[in-house]
Amino acid sequence: MSDPNDLQAFYDLAWQHLARGAADSRHPARFPTFATVSPSGMPEARTVAMRRASVSAREVEVHTDVDTPKVASLRHAQFAALHVWVPRADLQIRLTTKVEIVTGPEVDAAWASVPVASRVSYGTNPLPGTPIDHVHAYEKPALRARFAVLLCAVTEMDIVQLGARHRRAVFSADTDWRGTWVAP
Repeated sequence: MSDPNDLQAFYDLAWQHLARGAADSRHPARFPTFATVSPSGMPEARTVAMRRASVSAREVEVHTDVDTPKVASLRHAQFAALHVWVPRADLQIRLTTKVEIVTGPEVDAAWASVPVASRVSYGTNPLPGTPIDHVHAYEKPALRARFAVLLCAVTEMDIVQLGARHRRAVFSADTDWRGTWVAP
């Protein structure tokens, strides 16, 4: 990046990493931390796989089993935060999102794109989080009915890049994504 004061270039850099993570399973942006608040008000965080990132829609997509605790949390409060750390770029990207849970025929194309070997992530029996008698007392059938797409509409993006002089900017839907430099 030639001009470190170029807000648009900084914003574009973050989206480039998000898009690359969605396309390349080896890129660190592929596996962000996904945080929600449980129905009892407790914070929850887990690693997810980002499946799509669209700067034009300002949206990222995650797939999940509809019967997971994260979905229960999202049904209680439809907001999530995603945290991405890109070590080689010394870049942290935090997204605040409003999440839509999509199931049924609307997600047929997404299900078709899931590799057959990965489909076992959707249908764990007993349900994820259920106590079990021993370490392998569960089954992982591939159940299409349990597959859900989480469409995460980005409402705010907070970007921090570490360096000799750190830099940080916040971009928000409320300001039509113009962005503001803030103290790191």
